[in-house]
Amino acid sequence: MTAVTDEDQGNGTAATGERKEQAPEALGSPEAPESPGKDVGRWDDGLIARRAAAVDARSDDSGTGDPGTGDSGTGDSRTGDGSADSARPAGSSPGDEDEDDDVRPQVEAYGPSGGPLPTRLDALRELVGLSRARLDRDTLAEAGRVLDEAAARQRLSSRHTVVAIAGATGSGKSTLFNALAGAQISDTGLRRPTTSQPIACSWTDGAAGLLDRLAIPGRLRRRPHPGPAAFDEALQGLVLVDLPDHDSAATAHRDQVDRVLALVDAVIWVVDPEKYADAALHERYLRPLAGHAEVTFVVLNQIDRLPGEAADLVLDDLRRLLDEDGMALGEHGEPGATVMSLSALTGDGVPELREMVGRFVQDRTAATRRLSADVDAAAARLRPVYVAEGRPGLGERAREEFTDRLAEAVGAAAAGQAAEREWRRNAGRACGTPWLRLWRWYESRGLPGSLDRMGQALAPPEEESTARQRVEQAVRIVADDASAGLPAPWAQAVREAAFNGAKGLPEALDELAAKAAAGGGSSKGSGGSGRFGTASGRGPATGVALGGRPAKPPRPKWWPAAVFAQVSMTLLQVFGGLWLLGQIVGVLEPGLVVPALIMLAGVVGGPLVEWSCAAAIRGPARRYGQDAERRLREAAAGCGRARVLDPVSAELVRYREVRERYAAVTEFSTTGQ
Repeated sequence: MTAVTDEDQGNGTAATGERKEQAPEALGSPEAPESPGKDVGRWDDGLIARRAAAVDARSDDSGTGDPGTGDSGTGDSRTGDGSADSARPAGSSPGDEDEDDDVRPQVEAYGPSGGPLPTRLDALRELVGLSRARLDRDTLAEAGRVLDEAAARQRLSSRHTVVAIAGATGSGKSTLFNALAGAQISDTGLRRPTTSQPIACSWTDGAAGLLDRLAIPGRLRRRPHPGPAAFDEALQGLVLVDLPDHDSAATAHRDQVDRVLALVDAVIWVVDPEKYADAALHERYLRPLAGHAEVTFVVLNQIDRLPGEAADLVLDDLRRLLDEDGMALGEHGEPGATVMSLSALTGDGVPELREMVGRFVQDRTAATRRLSADVDAAAARLRPVYVAEGRPGLGERAREEFTDRLAEAVGAAAAGQAAEREWRRNAGRACGTPWLRLWRWYESRGLPGSLDRMGQALAPPEEESTARQRVEQAVRIVADDASAGLPAPWAQAVREAAFNGAKGLPEALDELAAKAAAGGGSSKGSGGSGRFGTASGRGPATGVALGGRPAKPPRPKWWPAAVFAQVSMTLLQVFGGLWLLGQIVGVLEPGLVVPALIMLAGVVGGPLVEWSCAAAIRGPARRYGQDAERRLREAAAGCGRARVLDPVSAELVRYREVRERYAAVTEFSTTGQ
């Protein structure tokens, strides 16, 4: 019995697709399919029976069939029982569903589809797009490959399921391939390797695009020989691929296996009693593909070589190894991998596998499950770069501490104290006695050796470097707080945003400090260097306060009355002194009591008014200093927020966006990854 190639399909005589299209009309079928390989389930039981009889007649005329091909003339158990079992579901009507359920295996290898795949793919696509500027190309390569393969697969036929048969040298996968196809399609024998290139067998038309995607040439594309296996309705839509040996000595063979396994919808792993525990199989394939359990069949072949209960013992040990690999087993109706034993040579267990594969194909969710598992695997690889420990972010406490450090670096407290002293000094000049104001003016002239000159000369030279170090420390601490717990790439992005924004921060803060010094009456000279060692070009001579207003403290409402009282006390002193002087020189009549009392009242009243004013200005002066400190603190905080906190917050927002996208990718995971 020979296989029907794609070239045979075009000759009009041996093409199965053409025979499917013409036979219903010739036999008077009430419903003829619209296209080859389509709506096979609508053919009646009589048609299938007549076709099976025709195949048997041709086999009888040709003599004894080949046992290795599953020919109906051999009396082999695969054709005597298996073909009948395969033919019955193909011709059964909808009313025979209860009868079909009786022959289904008890091991369920699959369940309903795992979730909204398009939504997950869209989320993964957005995730990759948002991450390109933060993650390297190698990290996103696998996710990009999954998106490309998903787009390619979704453009192709959804009515076909591509199932690959993979195995080690001598495992009997080609024999199983032929048994499922019902024809000698793939070469079998003792020569190794027997299968050098992937060979495909398609039960229905329309799979050319899928085979092109697998890069299987036309000369290696087959159709099953007309017979029960070819007409099995459950297998309509199946594309079976026989792969080279995964442990082949030829590197090109292993490369082809890896390439095709990444593209098929499902895979049947064929193992034998000698190599079922091979480390190359478990470590290279089964363990990495544990998340693809729902689209995986593991078949223990060659059980005819095991005596007694040895097959059950080996099968149990195989299940144990698969469980250690992390592959879920489809037992008790749960989704997972199908594990079973059979003999492709004798046909024992082949009908059961054919029925499982048929139900799997008719479910038409294999491609969705495979792509969903690929998304799960890609998400699992990306987990270290998206999932953070704890709840990273920039809390209110971290912001306040950053503001406190900047305020300390810019000297907000000192500026407030200077503003308070300036307010008191201004009040003292207005409300103090003339003689005390004259003395203070003499001291403020800045003569050589004065305290102001000495204080300015003795200013510590390390103040500038200390202030800059405080700014750098504040930026470093807030960057560490914001990036704590973040994955490495995003933590690095947060630190870079903080440090890049802090490059001009000391100069900006120095400008603020210079303005505050101008408003607070600092002793720094005009055009000198600021706290951070930058030439601000501003000093007290500019007379510009923070906000650009004249650097004059506000006067309370009672200030004119206090000035008038102080002027009155001064006039009393002058008047009493002149009266006494006139008496001394004899211009006025003697009488020392009255002028002495008047002069004493002025002398005592002047300091008393000044003391009262000093007591009254404590509160306003303190509030004025606190307001100056607050304004400088807010200005420093605004500068730090614009240059450091806002860029850091933007990076954290970007991370939250990608974290939400990653959560959408993993939300409907079917593998628990």
